[in-house]
Amino acid sequence: MSLLQNPMHPGEVLKELYLTPLEMSAIALAKRLGVPRTRIERLVKCETRMTPDTALRLSKAFGTTPAYWMNMQVNHDLVAVKATTDVSGIEPLVAA
Repeated sequence: MSLLQNPMHPGEVLKELYLTPLEMSAIALAKRLGVPRTRIERLVKCETRMTPDTALRLSKAFGTTPAYWMNMQVNHDLVAVKATTDVSGIEPLVAA
């Protein structure tokens, strides 16, 4: 499956592309960001969603944008909801 069909959770991206190469723990990152350690620990375990507050803090720390982090979460959520939501009974609306 391609990344577009099965996008990574932003916590997985944070762990694999940022924390592991820097040899930084979730606890150390949480300290630098000024957030509770559990926020980052749960995020990298993919147990919680990316929030705008965390996205803003990560963007400052890693030189990215908040949208970079939030878009990952939205893409991950959309794939998950598509797998569990039946929209086959919804008729498209057409303007007169």
